[in-house]
Amino acid sequence: MGEKGISKAVIKRLPRYYRYLGELKDSGVERISSGELSKRMQVTASQIRQDLNNFGGFGQQGYGYNVNFLYEEIGKILGLDKRHNMIIIGAGNLGQALANYGNFESRGFITKAMFDQKKELRGTTVRGIPVYDISQLESYLKENDIQIAAMAIPKAGAVQVAQTLVSCGIKAIWNFAHTDLNLPKDVMVENVHLSESLMRLSYKINSCKLK
Repeated sequence: MGEKGISKAVIKRLPRYYRYLGELKDSGVERISSGELSKRMQVTASQIRQDLNNFGGFGQQGYGYNVNFLYEEIGKILGLDKRHNMIIIGAGNLGQALANYGNFESRGFITKAMFDQKKELRGTTVRGIPVYDISQLESYLKENDIQIAAMAIPKAGAVQVAQTLVSCGIKAIWNFAHTDLNLPKDVMVENVHLSESLMRLSYKINSCKLK
């Protein structure tokens, strides 16, 4: 079933299922019921069954779910059985943190290159990943097979960089820039606004104090 028929809430929960199932698999658990998985994930058993039924169900009444099979199937749904070449725009603290996070590679996300406008960063490497001048971005994309671009740059210039990415055929952007991008509908954008997440946490703290 295509993404159009699946709610955003279900898609948002899929990585959680994958993570919990991976932990169960590593612990040697071979099968689990929706009720047992519910207690671990703090999601109702009926919600789990409804979510998984969007993709075929995978469970057997009286048996539950085969942990390894479900883990692999959700991985396929998430596209983790494929390799995704990625670049990072911005080689500052955030960009370097992303490049240094080796767990991406175990999920099939391979960072091939980084780009930055600072001349002193040109020719350096981060965990073996070369850093190029931002002026080389367009030519690099035309010569290499890249599926995902992570934008770890300030708000200024983000729109122009995003437009360059789109013009070079990039269809998936992981946006850490503190701005929303108005791009064609066929370009998938996952926004990660760190300050907004922190503000939501601040709101929850403040709400508790007001009670």
